[in-house]
Parts: sequence; C-alpha cells; structure tokens
Amino acid sequence: MPFFMVYGAETVLPTDLDYGAPRVKAYNEEGAEASHQDAMDQLDEARDIALLHSAKYQQALRWYHRRQVWDRAFNIGDLVLCLVQSNKDRHKLSPPWEGPYVIVETL
Repeated sequence: MPFFMVYGAETVLPTDLDYGAPRVKAYNEEGAEASHQDAMDQLDEARDIALLHSAKYQQALRWYHRRQVWDRAFNIGDLVLCLVQSNKDRHKLSPPWEGPYVIVETL
C-alpha cells in the first residue's frame, strides 16, 4: 500500500476508514500528539545546532580576517595609492591603482 504525503501528514483514504485498515485501528491520538511534540523538540534542537555552527563559522571568519588585515595609520603628507573601483573604459593591462595621492587630513 503506498503512503502519500500531504503537507507533512500521511493521507488516510476513505477505503481505509470503511474497511478498518490496521493503521487506522492502531492510531492513537495521545501517541500522535506526543510524536508531534517530539518532532517539534527535535526541530528546536536542530535550529540550536545550526545557530551554534553559524556562530562558530562567524568566529573563525573574524579570526581569519583579523590575522590577514593589518591596521595602518596614515599621517598628513603621506603618499598613498587608491585601488580603482571600476574597470569601465579601462584596458585589461592598465594598472589597478590610481595616484599617488597626498594625505591632507586624518579623521
């Protein structure tokens, strides 16, 4: 006998009700409610585990970023290069930097 799923619930055919199929006779409302509550608890637990995995990933990402990025302080009068943000109307062999620019003010 095939079981069909309809929005997460098994279907009960009218013939099963008429002829008293074993799964219809064995159905227990309290057991079904307990099973549903267990499934909801497992869903909450899975969400908590996913949240922990996400937090662990974010923590590792921050740690990696902190190791790769160095703080730099600029002083007035320093020469700096600026990365070109748009490659529109540029040749593929053109330099990726603009400048040099002179720092006139630090905030």
